[in-house]
Amino acid sequence: MTGTPGLILAASSSNSGKTTLSLGLQRLFIRKGLKVAPAKTGPDYIDPAFHAVASGRPSINLDPWAMAPEALRTRSHKQAKGFDMLFVEGVMGLFDGAANGQGSTASLARILNLPVILVLDVKGQAQTAAAIANGIKMHDPNVTIGGVILNRVGSEIHEGMLRDSFDKIGIPVVGAVRVSDDLSLPSRHLGLVQASEHHELSNKIDRIADHVGQYVDLDHMLSIAEAGALANEYASAGPDHMLAPLGRHIAIAKDAAFTFIYPHLNSEWREQGAEISFFSPLADEIPNPDADAIYLPGGYPELYLEQLDAASHFKASMKAAAKANILIFGECGGYMVLGREITSKEGVAFPMLDLLPISTSFNKPKLKLGYRKLSHKSNLPWPQGLNAHEFHFSQITWMGEAEPLFDAKAATGRDVGAMGQKVGSVHGSFAHIIAPSYADS
Repeated sequence: MTGTPGLILAASSSNSGKTTLSLGLQRLFIRKGLKVAPAKTGPDYIDPAFHAVASGRPSINLDPWAMAPEALRTRSHKQAKGFDMLFVEGVMGLFDGAANGQGSTASLARILNLPVILVLDVKGQAQTAAAIANGIKMHDPNVTIGGVILNRVGSEIHEGMLRDSFDKIGIPVVGAVRVSDDLSLPSRHLGLVQASEHHELSNKIDRIADHVGQYVDLDHMLSIAEAGALANEYASAGPDHMLAPLGRHIAIAKDAAFTFIYPHLNSEWREQGAEISFFSPLADEIPNPDADAIYLPGGYPELYLEQLDAASHFKASMKAAAKANILIFGECGGYMVLGREITSKEGVAFPMLDLLPISTSFNKPKLKLGYRKLSHKSNLPWPQGLNAHEFHFSQITWMGEAEPLFDAKAATGRDVGAMGQKVGSVHGSFAHIIAPSYADS
């Protein structure tokens, strides 16, 4: 072993039980006395909050489409420093990504040189599961499949058939987890219901760990992680791979309506000398008066429209900040709150800040999803090229005249047109900014 042990828990497809198993396994390694540093592949906001509860340590995003390889190595080493294991949860299927598979869990495994534990949902399968795993193993010899966890196993007979077939192809079975009602978490339109909304989440994860712990070989998994340990020596990414702070003092909206902010942004803004304070629009709080920048991240404002409409102090303070030319930036849900009004799924319109000429609605939801390559010439203190992600169900019902904030392209390079708006010091768009663009993105 040359560095911190690490592994990636991946799957053959979405909905294989990867996230639930990830939570149970992190808690089991904690019980074993290990300090676990969690991470999530890709742009997901929700799973990292669950990781933090399971492991007791903030999770980070490692996005191999949006982040340069040097930045991924730097962030993974910073996250793992002083810990016993880096535990990374994958996204979708192992090789699923953006254009040509770029940004997949397999991409991250190659960049970090970490072994993969493959989760297979074997309900309704027996020997075919081994054929699928063997095909995945042979698909890319540069990705190490250290072992498999068979999920939703039906019986001892079922397990025996599965193990026999995996013995023949030489892929170790490190777990054969039986079906259980405890292995489920509620979801909504953008993914799992947020961790902060589960008042008994830690107890739920304990029950998941109790069940999973009966059927997995933790020592075998740890030996796989040790064989694929992060290298001690790596080329640290410089500040070019960080987003500059929005200001010297950034006031960030943070509550149940505004939750979607990448952990690496907070830590790297502080690392670059910025002061960060938080305020709750739902509690009708105002941004810190000393702030020279205000950030409204995404989240679920559509669930709290009456409270936001009634937040008179918040509304007045934001309008005063715009009048004082303080930089304001809103992403997705934050962008919608900066607009004129938001219409609920029931068709009721609620007035918002009216700082940008846009109205949005959830009355007839339609999914917009994908990575975005952005370029801009705004007052935002960032490079002209940015990598971002769009994921929402709202629709624009009215848009007035305003200068577009970004020119946007899909990951494939397809032009998706202008995105967002800027009026004076107020900026907003549906894009969640992840990192500066880099040569191969």
